[in-house]
Amino acid sequence: MAMDSYGLRGWDIGCEGRSRCILGGSQFILGGLPVHTGAQGTFASRVELEGGAVRVQREVDGGLETLRLRLPAVLTADLRLNEPRYATLPNIMKAKKKPLEVVPAAELGATPPTPPRLRVLKVEEPPGRQGGLRVESVAALVERLKLDGRV
Repeated sequence: MAMDSYGLRGWDIGCEGRSRCILGGSQFILGGLPVHTGAQGTFASRVELEGGAVRVQREVDGGLETLRLRLPAVLTADLRLNEPRYATLPNIMKAKKKPLEVVPAAELGATPPTPPRLRVLKVEEPPGRQGGLRVESVAALVERLKLDGRV
């Protein structure tokens, strides 16, 4: 993955849970950025570009920390980075009327592997759902599951 025109490489995954932003940090090194520049902004909750630098605000144990990083830099996002925008009904109706532009992969510089790595063997509809079954008690439920071989 190349840097964008601002000199940023961003990751919005890998910062929640136990992974602790490993993906973004590893891309910092694998992307050829020298480690001594320290241009990593992990857990970013706010990002602002300032000329040849980026100001990153992140949440730490003691409150908020603001870093100013020289570009190029690698950023990883915290879940609070962006507030979601919800589509309104009038905008949804306008979007339905707009034409959908289809861009061939070749125009974007992507070429499929030769030979293809995947092959479609069969496409079929999933089986229809069967009606449910009501039971009178937990004991009857357990008995029914045993009869069906599910327990």
